[in-house]
Amino acid sequence: MKAAGGRLLLYAPNVHTGGGLVLLKSLLAAWPADRPLRAWLDARAREALALPASAQVSWVMPAPVSRLKAQWSAVREGRPEDRLLCFHGLPLLWPTAACVEVFLQNRNYLGEVDLGSYRLRTRLRLHLEQGLFRRGRGRVHRYWVQTPSMAAALTRWWGGGGAGMPPVQVLPFLPPMPACTAPAAHDAQAPELDFLYVADGEAHKNHRRLIEAWCLLAAQGWRPSLGLTLGAKDQALRDWVDQQAQANGLRIRQLGVLQHEELLSWYRRCRALVFPSLSESFGLPLMEARQAGCPVLASELDYVRDVCVPVQTFDPLSAVSMARAVCRFDGRLQSPLEPAGAEAFLAALMTEPQ
Repeated sequence: MKAAGGRLLLYAPNVHTGGGLVLLKSLLAAWPADRPLRAWLDARAREALALPASAQVSWVMPAPVSRLKAQWSAVREGRPEDRLLCFHGLPLLWPTAACVEVFLQNRNYLGEVDLGSYRLRTRLRLHLEQGLFRRGRGRVHRYWVQTPSMAAALTRWWGGGGAGMPPVQVLPFLPPMPACTAPAAHDAQAPELDFLYVADGEAHKNHRRLIEAWCLLAAQGWRPSLGLTLGAKDQALRDWVDQQAQANGLRIRQLGVLQHEELLSWYRRCRALVFPSLSESFGLPLMEARQAGCPVLASELDYVRDVCVPVQTFDPLSAVSMARAVCRFDGRLQSPLEPAGAEAFLAALMTEPQ
C-alpha cells in the first residue's frame, strides 16, 4: 500500500439513481471543506448533486466515447501520492499512478447471480462488466464493501483469498436519518400502506414471486395493500403487476420512483417493509427501515442479517413461504397439516374418486 497523503480523486460514472446515488450524495455532503474535489460524475445526476465549492467536475455522458475519455482523463491525472476511488465498482481500463480503491456495490460483478432471467440487453451489459471487473483486479490496491457477506463473496470470487488479493475493508455508511418513532406510534393514525417494497425492477429483486404471494393471500380472502417503487424503465413489469392486480383484486399501489426524502417518510407510513430480493451488496432500504423503526420481512439470506434483524423471514424462491410470513406478521396463524392414521387412508382408498 502506498503512503497516505495526496489527493482523493472520485470516479463515479453510471451512479445516477437508486442507492448508489443516495450514498454518493452523502459522500459529497461529508466532503471536507479544505480538501479539493476532482471528480468524474454521471451527467444524469447533475441536478441531484450538491457539490463542494472547490469541486472540479468532468460530467460523463452515458455513451461509450464519453466514458472512455473520462477513464483516460482519470488515468492521466492520477499521481503516486493520490487515491482514486472507483465509486461505480469497476477498476479503470488502464493502469494509473494513483492507488486504486474500488467501492463495490454490485454483487452481479462476482458472477454469483444467475443472469438467465434478465433482459438480453442487461445480460450482455453485465457479462461485459464482469469481464472488466476481472480484467482490472490486478490494479486494485483495496476493495471497500458494506457487509461481511459481501466481503466473503468477493473472497470466493478471488479464489479464496491468499497471495495477491488486496485488502477488503468492510465499512458501511449512510446519510443522516431523521429521528422517528416506531410504526406503532404513527401519529395515532392508521398506516397508509400495509407493506412497502423499495426496489427497481431488475430480475433479482424478485417482484414476480412477491406478486404471486399476494395472489395466494387473495385466494385466502385477505388483500393487504402493497406499495411498489417501479419506474418508467420497468414499464413492462409495471403492466404485468397491474394485470395481476386487476385479475385477482389485489391492492397494489404504484408509487413510482421516489425522491429520497419522500421515501423516508413512507417507512413511517406503512406497517412493514417486505424485501424478497435474491441478492444484495448492501440492501440500503433494510438499513433505512431499521433506522426508521419500520418492521422488516425479508429473505432468509446472509445479506439481510448483516444489516438488520427481520421480524419475519421467508424462502425468497417460494411464494408460499412469503405468503405465510406475511400471515404470521399479521397474526393470521395457519394450522400445520395433521396426518391421518393408516386406517383412514385405507378407508379413503376404497372409495370412488369425487
